[in-house]
Amino acid sequence: MDTRSDVREFLSSRRARLTPDQAGLPAFGGNRRVPGLRREEVSLLAGVSVDYYTRLERGDLSGVSNTVLDALARALQLDDAETAHLFDLARTANASPVARKPRKKATGLRPSILRLLDAMTEAPAVVRNNYFDYLAGNALGRALYLPVFAYPAPNSARFAFLDPAARDFYPEWERNTRELVAAMRGDAGRDPYDKKLTDLVGELSTRSERFRTLWAAHDVRYHRTGTKRINHPIVGEMELTYEAFELPADPGLQLSTYTAEPGTSSAEKLTLLASWAATDAAAPAPTGADTASPASAPDHAEA
Repeated sequence: MDTRSDVREFLSSRRARLTPDQAGLPAFGGNRRVPGLRREEVSLLAGVSVDYYTRLERGDLSGVSNTVLDALARALQLDDAETAHLFDLARTANASPVARKPRKKATGLRPSILRLLDAMTEAPAVVRNNYFDYLAGNALGRALYLPVFAYPAPNSARFAFLDPAARDFYPEWERNTRELVAAMRGDAGRDPYDKKLTDLVGELSTRSERFRTLWAAHDVRYHRTGTKRINHPIVGEMELTYEAFELPADPGLQLSTYTAEPGTSSAEKLTLLASWAATDAAAPAPTGADTASPASAPDHAEA
């Protein structure tokens, strides 16, 4: 990936979304040629010269100090995920050629992780890598993501953007895809020389206009906790709370679990799904487009 371009577009997009009023600055004149702050306003807020900030926004983070990065994060009102992304971009910009190589990642699942998944019987649980491949799940996790696990190589990003069934499966498809790409942006910032991730971004950019638009927005977020609505083909619509945990001993892997608020219809449906998974886990997945790989889906699948 082009780090200079990423730096330029990230900083300029964060500047464009922040108004003088939001930044606590007087807005002199009614005819502003930029949608957000001017460069000189950001430099004032960050305590650096206009020339220096202009250099940074043009993509040159060479030699930038943590103090300046912290000041930029405050000036642009970056959240924790965005601040970490800015530091990741700077780390890449200042890395030696030897250091510019993909970080070591887990190549498979350890038996103890598989045993842990199998031991979790009352909550759906899945393990994914930072390419959004679903590597494994407990019985309830595979049942929850039935349309995704129907593929020989389950991948939540390809399903979300390339399978027409995703729009029905995710009632909040626009929000879900926006959050997915923002999480992927964070992964790309931490490891910009990962060819497999770059190839996935290229594939989705080529085949999905929605993905291209979201990727160009340079939004970044953590994927740690939140709610997700799922319109399941067996039990119908549920609202679940997810918790995502990184596996420190397995770099690049993340364990996600899902629960429903007790006493709600979602909790009842999750119990019903658990019963279905226990008695009919080997049942065939829905027919039609679900049986084909997203990688071979037609280019117009995500119109």
